[in-house]
Amino acid sequence: MTVTLIAWIMGGVGLLASLIGAVVQPEAFAFAWLAALSTWLRWPLGCLALLLVHALTGGRWGVSTRRSFVQGIRVLPLLLPAVIPLLFVLPDLYPWLRAGEAARLDNGFYLNGPFAAARWIFYLVTWLGLGALVTMRLRRNDSLTPVAAPGLILLGLTVNFAAVDGIMSLDPHFNSSAFGMINAAESGLFALSITILCTVLAGPVAPSERDNQAKMLQSLLILWAYLDFMQLLIVWQSDLPKEAAWYLARSSGLWGVLAGLTAVAHFLLPFLALMIPRLRRSRRGLITTTTLLTVMAIIRGWWLVLPAHAHGIGWIDIAAVLAFGGITTGLLLRGPVPSWRVNHA
Repeated sequence: MTVTLIAWIMGGVGLLASLIGAVVQPEAFAFAWLAALSTWLRWPLGCLALLLVHALTGGRWGVSTRRSFVQGIRVLPLLLPAVIPLLFVLPDLYPWLRAGEAARLDNGFYLNGPFAAARWIFYLVTWLGLGALVTMRLRRNDSLTPVAAPGLILLGLTVNFAAVDGIMSLDPHFNSSAFGMINAAESGLFALSITILCTVLAGPVAPSERDNQAKMLQSLLILWAYLDFMQLLIVWQSDLPKEAAWYLARSSGLWGVLAGLTAVAHFLLPFLALMIPRLRRSRRGLITTTTLLTVMAIIRGWWLVLPAHAHGIGWIDIAAVLAFGGITTGLLLRGPVPSWRVNHA
C-alpha cells in the first residue's frame, strides 16, 4: 500500500467521521472543524509569507525549502470547500451572531454578521489572489521582489484580523492587541516546521543547509514564545478580569495539562534541541524536532478553540484533523511539483 493511498484513506475516513459528527453532534463538530481549519490554514499562509520574505531578504535557509513552500501554497484553494461546512454552524460558534447576545456587546459595531461576512470575503480574495499571483510569477520565472513587500503587508493585516475574527471572537469579551501577531508568528513557525520536515524527508540535504534552516526555525520559535508569554504576562500583571477568564478556562483540568505540555514540548524541548549544533545538523534530530512542533501545533489549535465549547477532546476533533491531514497529503503526493526558480533581482 503506497503512502498516497494511505493518506487518501486516512483523509476519507476522517472526513466521513466528521460528517457523521456534524449530524449527531453539530455543536461539537463546529468547534472541531474550526480548530482543524485554523491550524491547517497556518501552513499555506505561512509558506506564502516565508516565500515572500525570502524573496526580499535572500538567505540559504530558503533555497532547499523553496520546493516545499510551493507545495504549501498549492493547497490554499482547498480553503474554499473547507469553509463551507462552517457556514451552517456559525451561530453555534460565535455568540455575537445570536440576537440576544449581540445586543449586550460593546463592540457590536465590529462583531456583526454583515461586517464579518465582508471581512472574510476580503480575506479569501486576498489570500487566493496573492497565492495565484505568486504561483504565476514562479511559473514564468519572474522575480517576486516587486510583489513581496505589498504582499507581505496585505498578508500580515489579513492574517492578523482573521485570527481575531475566527478564534479570538469565540469569546467576544476577550481583548488582546497581540493575538493576531501571535497567530502570525505561529503560522510561520508551523509552516516552516512542516516545510523543513518535508524537505529533509524528500532527499539528502547538506548539514550546513540543515543548520541554516534550524536557526531560522529557532528564530520563529523564540518570536512566537515571546509574544505569547507577553500577552499572558500583561493579563496577569494588569489583573484584567475578562482576559483572565479566557486564561482560566484554558488552565483547568485537561486544558491546564495541555498548557503545561505546550510550554515544555512546544517551546522548551525544541528550543534546547535547536541550541545544540550537532542536533541542528542531524537529519534525525531535525525530523524529531519538526515533528514535535507540528504535533504540538495541532494540540495548541485544540487548546485555543475547544475550551469555548466547554468540552474536552473527542473523536470528532481527531476526525477533523485526520480529514485535513490526509486529504492535503494525498493531493500533494498525487503528482510532481514544478521546481520553479525564484529570482531576487
